[in-house]
Amino acid sequence: MDENKIDKTINYYSIKINVIVDFINSNSNLSVDQIIQSGKELAVLEYKLTALEVAKEN
Repeated sequence: MDENKIDKTINYYSIKINVIVDFINSNSNLSVDQIIQSGKELAVLEYKLTALEVAKEN
């Protein structure tokens, strides 16, 4: 994968993570299901982000 594409994808996932974190932090009345779903989405995005950062180093 081209390093420029990796950088763009890392930036994309970072933005998506920030959107989810901002959503969680700005809402004081989230349901348990919303919190769990947001946590699952964050876990997937963090996994992808970590994999991309490792790929970039290699």
